[in-house]
Amino acid sequence: MLGTLVLVAAACGGSTKTETNVVTVTNVSTVTVPAPAAAAHDYARFQMPSHNVGCGLDSGVLRCDILSGLQPEPSKACELDWTGVVLEAQGAAQPECAGDTVYEASAPVLDYGETWSREGMTCLSLESGLECRNNGGHGFKLARGAWSVS
Repeated sequence: MLGTLVLVAAACGGSTKTETNVVTVTNVSTVTVPAPAAAAHDYARFQMPSHNVGCGLDSGVLRCDILSGLQPEPSKACELDWTGVVLEAQGAAQPECAGDTVYEASAPVLDYGETWSREGMTCLSLESGLECRNNGGHGFKLARGAWSVS
């Protein structure tokens, strides 16, 4: 977009004399600067053959949600839903209270007996449930009727 811009500057000071300068700028154009590109994530997902557990890993944090909910529910208060378990690259796993889910129906299935490993996390799909561990030896077990964290 081209146009004309007029700038008027008045100098005021301690004297009674006032100066006014007029500057005319022509051929002004609008430049659109693109927003910076979003950082690429190595986001990985999988689900269990039961289609009841789905997991997502991003930036060293593994979250596995169980559609039937954590049973039994943790004793801590949760204003949303006990969706599953979170495990970071270091430290113990924790139950997850959230209003969303990482479960994705189109995620690849980790068949029973198969192992999945990424970013220091290893998960084993078993008919009895999902078992995941980090390099620090902490982890969790997640199944329809029971779960545990360490």
